[in-house]
Amino acid sequence: MELQCRAAEMQDVESLYKLIQMYAEKGIMLPRSKEMLVELIDTFVVAEVDGHIVGCGSLCKLGQDLVEVRSLGVSDGYKGMGIGSKLVDQLLDTARQQEISKVMALTYEVAFFEKIGFSIVPKDIFPEKVWRDCVNCPKQYCCDEIAVMKRLH
Repeated sequence: MELQCRAAEMQDVESLYKLIQMYAEKGIMLPRSKEMLVELIDTFVVAEVDGHIVGCGSLCKLGQDLVEVRSLGVSDGYKGMGIGSKLVDQLLDTARQQEISKVMALTYEVAFFEKIGFSIVPKDIFPEKVWRDCVNCPKQYCCDEIAVMKRLH
């Protein structure tokens, strides 16, 4: 198995859409339209095994010094192989290059994020996230995701 993590490209949109939709249908990731993926393609990284996309993640700037890891997922059959960690590592490198010191995520996979150096934090310390995305989320008033954060500097 040859794993490669790289920046997403326009030809990846269909694969990204299918992977994200699989998670969205389970209610554990916000859906993204193909049009939205085209618009945000430069924020995504993908994991490829033998030429097939098996994972993805993106970085969304929420403030001057804060970004969010979003749309992080790995295809069934490829979980537990370190692919998610490699994707997050690449996203953290991007945040460092942009001189951003705080990276957050809302997740159901707390143990995964704790293993790679994130800590649980209260959601209400991220008003940027609340006003940008949560206001449009169907789980807005009953959110059961956990906020995690990692400081880079």
